[in-house]
Amino acid sequence: QPRIEVNRERALRVAIFEVLPGTETHETIVKEGKAIYKGFDSSGRLIGYAFTGNGPGYQGTIEVMIGVDPELEKTTGIEVLESVETPGLGAKITGKLFRDKFRGLVIRPLVELIKGKPPEEPNQIQAITGATISSQAVIDILNKTIKEIRGILQ
Repeated sequence: QPRIEVNRERALRVAIFEVLPGTETHETIVKEGKAIYKGFDSSGRLIGYAFTGNGPGYQGTIEVMIGVDPELEKTTGIEVLESVETPGLGAKITGKLFRDKFRGLVIRPLVELIKGKPPEEPNQIQAITGATISSQAVIDILNKTIKEIRGILQ
């Protein structure tokens, strides 16, 4: 059990730096039972916040680390921490191509999933072909968790 916890902590630390590009140091704050990681650049300037969210996917629970800018207006990235989605389809949510869509994504009012055509608005993201349920699950987790974090931080 302790080894699993150590590995999980390591994965969380790595994910913080992945979802908050430019972060040199971070500090953890816990508010209302939720761990929120504040990322800082080398001069001590706040780069943004990172936090985990989870929810049901097609096959089981999906857990993601989400990064947002200091104003809580845009995502800076996501990393999938846990997923048992279908190999080759839903598992694509862990791929760079999908994750890269979450850099600079506008999160007000909510993020919307678009099927079959490119997004036209800055808060829209295109579903992975053949993995709409997994794509929607990530969006639902993102929207739910960001709403929760806004309530805590604002």
